[in-house]
Amino acid sequence: MLTMSSLSRQRRVDSHFLSKHGALLDVALRLSDVLVIVAVAFVTHWLQAGDYGLRDPYPAGLVRTVLLTLLVFPAIGLYRSWRGERPWAEIARLWAAWLAVMLLLLALEWASRTTGEYSRQGAAVWFVVTGVVLSIDRLVMRWALGRFRTRGIDARRVLLVGATQAGQRIVTAARKNPWMGLTVVGYLRTPYDHQDIQGAPCLGDFDSLGEGCESWSLDQVWIALPLRAETMIQRVLQMTLDKPTIVRLVPDFFGYEMINHHAALLAGVPVITLRGSRVDGHAGLVKALEDRLVALMLLLLLGPVMVAIAIGVKWSSPGPVIYRQKRHGLGGKEFDVWKFRSMRVHAEQAGAVTQATRGDSRVTRFGRFLRATSLDELPQLINVLKGNMSIVGPRPHAVEHNHHFSECLRGYMQRHGVKPGMTGLAQIRGFRGETDTLEKMAQRVECDISYIREWSLWLDLKIILFTPFVLLKRTNAY
Repeated sequence: MLTMSSLSRQRRVDSHFLSKHGALLDVALRLSDVLVIVAVAFVTHWLQAGDYGLRDPYPAGLVRTVLLTLLVFPAIGLYRSWRGERPWAEIARLWAAWLAVMLLLLALEWASRTTGEYSRQGAAVWFVVTGVVLSIDRLVMRWALGRFRTRGIDARRVLLVGATQAGQRIVTAARKNPWMGLTVVGYLRTPYDHQDIQGAPCLGDFDSLGEGCESWSLDQVWIALPLRAETMIQRVLQMTLDKPTIVRLVPDFFGYEMINHHAALLAGVPVITLRGSRVDGHAGLVKALEDRLVALMLLLLLGPVMVAIAIGVKWSSPGPVIYRQKRHGLGGKEFDVWKFRSMRVHAEQAGAVTQATRGDSRVTRFGRFLRATSLDELPQLINVLKGNMSIVGPRPHAVEHNHHFSECLRGYMQRHGVKPGMTGLAQIRGFRGETDTLEKMAQRVECDISYIREWSLWLDLKIILFTPFVLLKRTNAY
């Protein structure tokens, strides 16, 4: 164990040039953004008109763009510290800010009735190329800063309070990603510890914090304690009150079953969401639009196929063409799912729904083909248009199955945090059709929860693209 006396001789690397001149870096970044915008404007105009000089109304429009950039970029938080965050988060924020600048500029030009004086093609090229160059500029700067920080320049010395799983993850992440410039000098023991931290020395007990803030030359104190350690968290804040040290809280949430946890402000009150959905707000709007567009397109393309299937169902056995069954949807609300009937009309025992198995006598010959190819699911496109289902999401199970598995599998009903889908992550990973064991259902549910955690438009598109290849295998669909 390192002693405080030995550690006190370790001073911050005098490579704090960058941190001492952070304001200059901020100014340099703003200036770089302006230069990129202006330079690309001149190059674009030269390529289009063959002239370096900007004629009216371009100079005035360029000035307005620069002024809007200097107002919008800081307001959207583009010049805050991005230390420790992935590059693509900053690039996404950059494009959002640049798009906001363009929309505001368009509104100003429309108000002054000068939009018709600009070349639409030239403006579009300028917008795209400027966004690309700004992104490259940011990535190069991040790469350069990452190289500096890897060498110890502009590093932040961090003390960890709490030997918890969250604390171990911090240390591991700091060591694996030296570009973040976070040096964990060590950790302090607390009554809430349940493991030793690998990769960082123990500097003593919690009471060492007050003296250590100065003798260890700390930049930041990170508290990795469970939420129930409120008293100790308060003590950390009190002991660092007069110290120029940043204090961060990394709650030890391990042991909690969380989905899409995040922090937010509600009416000025800080709130931590332990379990939520990524498919809400603007993301929910995007997914709803995706569902309607894909469902409408598929209905137009497959309309003749659905008519032919309806005729085949009617000829295969007596009974209705469409089969309706109660399923749980978003939030556990019941709805009627639509399918082409693939079985002979039969009566189930009250409160029981029997899954189809290999060689099931209830399935008609035509129905066996429909089930193997999942063509019996096509009427669910109507469910999607009605808003009961999505194109992609956890497959809806029969209500009776939900009641059964919710008692056997912990967290089973969390799969209803989004709308059920016609296809899903579980289906393209091989958990399609019959689930004759509890283990298979657990694996399917695990895929569903992973989908809810990781949802993105790209993930939906990937699942849609892989689904036809999965259907061709005809596995576990009887």
